[in-house]
Amino acid sequence: MTQKVNDLIAVSDPRSPISEAYRTLRTNLDFASLDQALKTIAVTSAGVGEGKSTTLANLAIVSAQTGRRVVLVDADLRRPTLHQLFGLGNEAGLTTMVMDDTALTDPPLQTTSVEGLSLLTSGPLPPNPAELLGSRRMAEVIATLAEGADQVFFDTPPVVAVTDAAVLATKVDGVLLVISAGQTRREYARTAVQRLEQINARLVGTVLTNVQVGGGFSGYY
Repeated sequence: MTQKVNDLIAVSDPRSPISEAYRTLRTNLDFASLDQALKTIAVTSAGVGEGKSTTLANLAIVSAQTGRRVVLVDADLRRPTLHQLFGLGNEAGLTTMVMDDTALTDPPLQTTSVEGLSLLTSGPLPPNPAELLGSRRMAEVIATLAEGADQVFFDTPPVVAVTDAAVLATKVDGVLLVISAGQTRREYARTAVQRLEQINARLVGTVLTNVQVGGGFSGYY
C-alpha cells in the first residue's frame, strides 16, 4: 500500500506553516500536562469529515520527531483510516488485542516511516464497537500500550454520531476535539462539548481545521 504523503504533511513538508502549526499544538498539549499527565489522548470530532484522523496522524508524527516513543491507535472501529494514511495492512490490530491473550502481551504494532512512531490499526471490525471500547479488557489494552510508550494517541469516531468516543474518553488522560471551519454546525460543536462534560472527560483543547488564513497560509490547522 502507498502512504498518502499529501495528508501527512509533517513528513512531506516539515518546514511548512501547517507543520509548524502541528508542532505548536504539540507544545500546547505539553504545557497542558504540567499538572496532570497526558500520556493517553483520544481525538474525536463533532461530525464526519472534519479532519480528525489527518490531524491526529500529523500530531503523532511531530510528537515522535522529538524523540518520544509514540503509539498511534485506530480506535475508530466503524470507519478506520489510519492504516490507509500510512500505507499499512489491517489484518491485526486493536480488536485483536482485545480478543487474543497473546496479542495483549505482544501487541501487533506496525512500524511506520517515522522513527519512534508505531501504529496499531483497528484490526477486524467488531459488531459492537462501543461495548468493546468500554470493556474491562480495553482498559488492560490501554495500560499495556501506555507502559511501552511515552505517548499513546487514539483516533475515535465523531462524539455526536455514536457513543464510542464518549466511552473511550472515560479511560484516557485527555480528549482533543477537532472542529472544521465552515463545516461544523454550532449546535453540533456545543453538543460534542456537552457530551464530553457529562461524562467528566478531560477536554484539553480544540483544533480548528480547514481555516483559510491570509498570506498564502491555508490548511488543516
